[in-house]
Amino acid sequence: MALLFFLILAICTRPGLLESPFTVRLVGGSHRCEGRVEVEQEGRWHLVCDDDWDKNDVAVVCRELGCGAAKKALSGFLYKPPPEQWQEFLFQNVNCSGMEDALAHCEKDEGDIDCSIEEAAGALCENPDSPVFEEVRLADGPGRCKGRVEVKYQDQWSPVCKTGWNLRAAKVVCHQLGCGRAILAQKHCSKAAQSQGPIWLNQISCSGKETALQDCPSEPWGKNNCTYEDHVWVECEDVFDLRLVGGDKRCSGRLEVFHKGVWGSVCDDGWGKKEDQVVCKQVGCGKSLSPSSKVRKSYGPGVGRIWLDDVRCSGDEQSLEQCKHRFWGYHDCTHKEDVAVICSE
Repeated sequence: MALLFFLILAICTRPGLLESPFTVRLVGGSHRCEGRVEVEQEGRWHLVCDDDWDKNDVAVVCRELGCGAAKKALSGFLYKPPPEQWQEFLFQNVNCSGMEDALAHCEKDEGDIDCSIEEAAGALCENPDSPVFEEVRLADGPGRCKGRVEVKYQDQWSPVCKTGWNLRAAKVVCHQLGCGRAILAQKHCSKAAQSQGPIWLNQISCSGKETALQDCPSEPWGKNNCTYEDHVWVECEDVFDLRLVGGDKRCSGRLEVFHKGVWGSVCDDGWGKKEDQVVCKQVGCGKSLSPSSKVRKSYGPGVGRIWLDDVRCSGDEQSLEQCKHRFWGYHDCTHKEDVAVICSE
């Protein structure tokens, strides 16, 4: 029994596995679940060194604070230096598995700490206190990739305040909507393009690498001094698309491409078998069956814009957009020269 007692005592007193209780908090972030990691012990607040600090360690902090999932392991120095009396580090080389309930249960080193204030650990967790909106859209624009930024919450669409908005946030919205790159992030909208719904989101801070606007930190919902003239307007490049029109099935017809929210035709200057093949591949219709020059008259001329001319493909491209061509809208053609394509089904 004595041997068993000493064995249990040795296991339970291994350094880093049993710690004195301490309080953890995040300081300096936009909400209580983001900021510089600070721990309180015996009435004093201390820092945590970021040596070996990673997302597993952040996950434990998030769980201990009753926050959502861990999002990033950050430098605590991003959240402004703490007061001089708090610049003492309590421990370093934190090594959590990510499954612990508290930072006190993780392995760590407490002796001979050699860290500067620039090495303070920080954490970003999901904020459970902030409502999660369901969708994002660009409203009242000429297409789905241009318009006023709005978010949907509890079945109601509301605009986003301009404060804190920049091109990085616009980039996130364009990516989330499946549009092209952001080309304009305008903070002021005309009265004709204003929404009358409540303004919920304010002071959004995106890095530009987020996959959705919901992942960007922001001020608490509804806390802002914004007016209906403070909405955000974003313009993204339209996603390139094409279609075959005028035929009795989707795999044959006059070729049209989508650009700047408008469908337009393609001139047949230089067009040949390789270009036909790229189109058939892109629309998922197998192989080209007949040269464009022989089927053009079957579908008649188009109307409106002629977007592309002098298209040159190698035949290996996955999209017509990857082929060489003149600048969009520049051509010396009429609609009598519109390309038409017949593919196998």
